[in-house]
Amino acid sequence: MNASQRLTLGLWDYGAFVAYFVGLSLVSYWAGRRERASAQDYFLAGKRLPWYVVGGSFIGANISTEHFIGMIGAAAVFGICVAMSEWMNVVTFSLLIWFFIPFLLASKVFTTPEFLEKRFSPALRQLFAAVTVISNVVAFLAAVLYGGGVALAALFHWDLWFSIALLGIVAGGWAIYGGLSSVAWGDLFMVAVMVLGGMIVTWLGLQSLSDDGSVLDGWRVMIERNQATRGPWAEGIARHAQQLAGTSTYNRLSVFQPATHPTHPWTSLVLGIFSVSIWYNVLNQFMIQRVLGAKDGYHARMGIVFAGFMKVVLPVIVVVPGLIFFARSADLFLQPWEQVRADADRGYVRLIEALVPTGLRGLFLAGLFGAIQSTVNSVLNSTATVITLDFYKRWFRPGATDRDLVRMGIVSSVVVLAVAIGLGGFIGVLRRGLFVYIQELYAFFAPPFAAAFLLGILWKRINAAGATAAVVLGFAVGVGLKLFVQLVEAHPAWLEPYANQACITWLVCMAVCVGVSLATDPPRPEQVTDDVTMNWSRLNLFQDLGRNWFTSVVFWWALFVAAIGGLFIYFSGLVFR
Repeated sequence: MNASQRLTLGLWDYGAFVAYFVGLSLVSYWAGRRERASAQDYFLAGKRLPWYVVGGSFIGANISTEHFIGMIGAAAVFGICVAMSEWMNVVTFSLLIWFFIPFLLASKVFTTPEFLEKRFSPALRQLFAAVTVISNVVAFLAAVLYGGGVALAALFHWDLWFSIALLGIVAGGWAIYGGLSSVAWGDLFMVAVMVLGGMIVTWLGLQSLSDDGSVLDGWRVMIERNQATRGPWAEGIARHAQQLAGTSTYNRLSVFQPATHPTHPWTSLVLGIFSVSIWYNVLNQFMIQRVLGAKDGYHARMGIVFAGFMKVVLPVIVVVPGLIFFARSADLFLQPWEQVRADADRGYVRLIEALVPTGLRGLFLAGLFGAIQSTVNSVLNSTATVITLDFYKRWFRPGATDRDLVRMGIVSSVVVLAVAIGLGGFIGVLRRGLFVYIQELYAFFAPPFAAAFLLGILWKRINAAGATAAVVLGFAVGVGLKLFVQLVEAHPAWLEPYANQACITWLVCMAVCVGVSLATDPPRPEQVTDDVTMNWSRLNLFQDLGRNWFTSVVFWWALFVAAIGGLFIYFSGLVFR
């Protein structure tokens, strides 16, 4: 956020901002005040999280500045297909609810690297733990702190380093104090503020498109202009169709885009679920930790159902504003392509400046910084968990007491936060395309682990040799694909999108994992127990599903799936051509 994006704030805005931090502090203090008695209390909230906290925290950990700034900017450029980043989670969430949660809870693990050791080997556990820590610190914590620090510096005219340090201390303080319990309950509070602030922006944006202030009429105008069939909107899309998708025409209101689409090609929709989404939602420690901290299987499953409904709604606040900005900006696409992208990235702040009156802007800022805080809290807590349990306890203090583990969790949190704050001040080169950078990172190291994890659960014949070979070769393939695209001019256009590269890497990893496993000795019996692999003859799909129809996981899951299916049909390209 630069000087041109500064918001004019009034006394009530600052009041709302302060009230948010006071409310967050009260909730986090209350939740974490008794969570240092044991490692299970500190790292897994004593396994006492109810479903609404599990689901709310799952979403809170996921949302950050790249959603409110980067994703809305991407929607202004590419249209509704950006929502697929949220809606395609329907498949992964369904797999998590019906298959993965029972295994993760039955294995009684604190971390996903620990699960990989039980199924495969200590070496794979340590490799995944190391990748988790490095990526969490460098890609997530440092990048998010930098983005938030730049926003604070611009809004309040503070020094950038001071802004990053202040945000890191405030955002990470409660994670250090109360562990997962403080993080999860704080996330629930922050998600409520984020949704309220985001909904206000969307509501006012739709009203602004209507002559009489009608939201429904504003929706109609937004849809009509995003169809880009006439006027400057049609001229602009025709001018930049090649940059948008490598084709002569472009449908902004279709979720299914050509294979050459730079961010959401149709070729990645199915394989992308298995190559990236399973890693992010199941193997990623800072996401799955709140599931491991659920009261029981019912609360874990129902929490993901709740998160699923949030995924249905989230595009209303992180995608629709991009469509509104496009509808309000008749000349946006009449500029050179580089300027289109730059103006789109500033779109959300411009909407706030134009639409949200002084007094309500503080609520928007609270929502924005709530998104930053929830990610920092979650990543910091999960990173400390991995360092403490996968490195400290395993290699240095196997006989460590619960008090020792909690103390190490606090110390490692402080160190990780300090390192991330330091790195955050040096990553200004990432300020352009931060959202794309993080997505490319997912596409690089997610496929190898996702392939090994999925095959390891589904097939008992998969062994440690196959999984390790798949991971090592997968990273090599990922690097090779990027070099090939950059160095070979005659490469196919469909190979450029990072999502397609992730799919290719995943397919190679699957083949290598199967081939090497079949060519080597089968795994030991203790590596393929029913706790870590699927026993097809004993699928307990109907346990922990609720006693009544109105509390049933099946009922609410079916509604969630039906809602996503309806959205797919509505934005399939058949309704709006």
